[in-house]
Amino acid sequence: MSQLRTFQAILWRDVFVTGRELPSFLAQVIIQPFFILFIFAKVLGDIGYVQDDFAQVLLPGIIAMNGFLGALQNTTLPLVLDFSWTREIEDRLLAPISIPLVAVEKIVFGAVRGFFAAVLMVPVGFVMLDVSWAWSGIPGALVVIVLGCLAGGAVGLVIGTSVPARRVNVMFAVILTPLLFTGSSQFPWRSLSDDLLWFKVICALNPLTYVSEGMRAELVPNVPHIPLPIVLLVLVVAIAGFGGLGLRGFMKRALD
Repeated sequence: MSQLRTFQAILWRDVFVTGRELPSFLAQVIIQPFFILFIFAKVLGDIGYVQDDFAQVLLPGIIAMNGFLGALQNTTLPLVLDFSWTREIEDRLLAPISIPLVAVEKIVFGAVRGFFAAVLMVPVGFVMLDVSWAWSGIPGALVVIVLGCLAGGAVGLVIGTSVPARRVNVMFAVILTPLLFTGSSQFPWRSLSDDLLWFKVICALNPLTYVSEGMRAELVPNVPHIPLPIVLLVLVVAIAGFGGLGLRGFMKRALD
């Protein structure tokens, strides 16, 4: 019970710090997806380069992308800094809590920030675009986005315990950019033709694809999508798999 209270206290402290850094947090999670929506759905739609219903496909994918990548970045970057030469992680390791729970808190905190990043895009998208959702799918979409944010946090734990501070800039180019464009956030995965089978396979290996497809399955079910049970299964496996790898890396770095 004491460890649980300590876990909650550490998590609350991190959330409180987010509140104090709200302007920079909002800039981090809104600017990029806002311009993706504005250019790909609004501008290209108005000049006739994309179909009128493209916004229906794009908005759930952008929400998924913002949640997953927001969780990933907000887990990775603090970890990279914590394990840098200043060893700020030592403060957490000295708390009356087991080392694995410190790692779990990092995942949960990243997921919390990712969830808020995803939710913020809903009013932005509805103000900017003419979209309609199957509102009965909201509960299922919330389950998908929560699992997606936890999966993003788990992936962030793996990256954050693997990438040294001096390689952070390279990480964004080598890891985040491919994740962004192979996560099916801008297109339905099932619509990819056999001519792009190699790309379809690559997208299927990206956990973000299943978050995007799950959001479409619940909010715009008329769009071709991966069945929801498969989406949920893959996300749970991703959380467990990447979480286990990240925990191993965290223990190794923490005990060095």
